[in-house]
Amino acid sequence: MIMKKHILLTGKPGVGKTTVMRKIIPLLGADAGGFFTEEIRVMGKRMGFRVVTLDGDNGILAHVDYHSDYRVGKYYVDLDSFERIAIPTLENAMKNKSILVIDEIGKMELFSMRFRELVRSILDSEKPLISVIMEDGNVFTEGIKKRKEVTVVTVNYKNRDYLPEKVLEMVKAIKDIK
Repeated sequence: MIMKKHILLTGKPGVGKTTVMRKIIPLLGADAGGFFTEEIRVMGKRMGFRVVTLDGDNGILAHVDYHSDYRVGKYYVDLDSFERIAIPTLENAMKNKSILVIDEIGKMELFSMRFRELVRSILDSEKPLISVIMEDGNVFTEGIKKRKEVTVVTVNYKNRDYLPEKVLEMVKAIKDIK
């Protein structure tokens, strides 16, 4: 079997895609660069989302108390904050890391045309990508999923516990990560 260069994790909301990704990241070690998202909670209530880079920088992705022209549900996307954090970390990872990580290629992130262009560049590069991608896509995400160098892995309740190790095996087959 010829191993495809990029691995995209998809699945229903709440199934554990980000949890799987958060378990994969430490297995990749210092060879990985990119970002993940995490919930912002206040007194147990989800108020928004934060973008966190693998090297520890972070900023707001979206929040209920922020107001902008970009909105998903009750969350307003802080495009400037997202681009200030995510774009440089991905550009740096393309130059200095052997594998890239994105959580997530989703509705909020895709308001950024700079992010879309960078995702295309990453997919066209020699660097492998592991990314979470929204299941119910749009033209952009469906186009990514159909690329010949992409493997789409659907996360579900039955496979989510063993997927981190499985994805690591796939990555090792693509590129020798120690």
